[in-house]
Amino acid sequence: MSNNQNKKLYIETIGCAMNVRDSEHIIAELKDKEGYHLTDDAKTADLILINTCSVREKPVHKLFSEIGAFNKIKKEDAKIGICGCTASHLGEEILKKAPSVSFVLGARNVSKITKALHEDKFVDVGIDYDESKYVFGEFRSSPYKAFVNISIGCDKSCTYCIVPHTRGNEVSIPPYIIINEVKRAVENGAKEIFLLGQNVNNYGIRFSDKDIKNIDFSDLLEMVSEIDGVERIRFTSPHPLHMDDKFLNVFASNPKICKSMHMPLQSGSNEILKQMKRGYSKEWFIQRALKLRELVKDVHISTDVIVAFPGESEKDFEDTLDVVNKVRFEQMFSFKYSPRPFTKAAAFLNQIPGEVGSARLKTLQDLHTNIIDEISYLQKGKRYQVLFEELKPDGMIAGRSDNNFMVQVAGSEQLLGKIADVVITNPKRMVLYGELVE
Repeated sequence: MSNNQNKKLYIETIGCAMNVRDSEHIIAELKDKEGYHLTDDAKTADLILINTCSVREKPVHKLFSEIGAFNKIKKEDAKIGICGCTASHLGEEILKKAPSVSFVLGARNVSKITKALHEDKFVDVGIDYDESKYVFGEFRSSPYKAFVNISIGCDKSCTYCIVPHTRGNEVSIPPYIIINEVKRAVENGAKEIFLLGQNVNNYGIRFSDKDIKNIDFSDLLEMVSEIDGVERIRFTSPHPLHMDDKFLNVFASNPKICKSMHMPLQSGSNEILKQMKRGYSKEWFIQRALKLRELVKDVHISTDVIVAFPGESEKDFEDTLDVVNKVRFEQMFSFKYSPRPFTKAAAFLNQIPGEVGSARLKTLQDLHTNIIDEISYLQKGKRYQVLFEELKPDGMIAGRSDNNFMVQVAGSEQLLGKIADVVITNPKRMVLYGELVE
């Protein structure tokens, strides 16, 4: 450990929940091994880190202006480090474009953060490094919820996605490491465990430790649910292709598993799904989603949709609208296709004009807004169990229902970290307002 116990770390995290967990791992390593303490003021920091995302274009373009802005305000001897997926795909190019950067650390190399700190102009963006058995120190952003990685990398070859190039092949983390991490989190007060992976329900496909055999995601869910103190389990992202009956039945029957499922559709057109290399059909997706609704009353299904993928015709787009109408997702993250480096779709010749993509995105989002308004209206009078996590202005407190609705009630910090019953009295599109059940 360094002698200087007053060094300050400022970290900006962009992107998905896996990036949030990577940042927590980085903070733990620097705290335990280098004596760093977090600050929310970049001007006072001795080390400024940007943990980047490269799934879409905008965050990548923003990176260099962010570096410039931090370079203007930082202390003279402070270091700037770039981590995460954009670090993985740009590598040394970041140092060439931004000489103020001290090191570049890829998304597959998080455990090397202390090494990066001590080597000038350090770059390691290899995607074949295996840290699946590395045990990180303990740091959590929330005292009530614990993110836990169950795998790293991705074996899929979706033609629009850069993630396999930035995070490498999929390796599952051994179950004993996951179970120990969950036990530690619960001992430190966590009530909700959030399991993370690019394709969580592909868990067990490959372990570094060849002695581990015959365990899949459904088995892991059961193992985590048996740990004393675990009250809720969530996970992201499952892949529709691997939503077999065993998985859906465990999801439906285990009372500790929160009844919200993320099902990334991407497109409702079989032709586009084939071009995307998603591995499932429109019919399979609808059948799995409706089976879920049949098994679980009040299940909350969220999704991702890309419009204007190369070659998408009006008929293809209408197929996507058809799935949205049939499944009626409670939440949708929708985007206009943007070509990413190192992906096959970037070289497809039948790119869709930007204005067509924008119009389709608006049509899709307008349709979904109407659906969620109808869904929200139907929540009035329903009773949900809510884990309260965040104080809001005007004497309000917010949390999520078991099935992932954002709920607010009048209440104080005494409710933080508690699970309580709430009756919904005033449902709005983004938030359900309610009253505590005494």
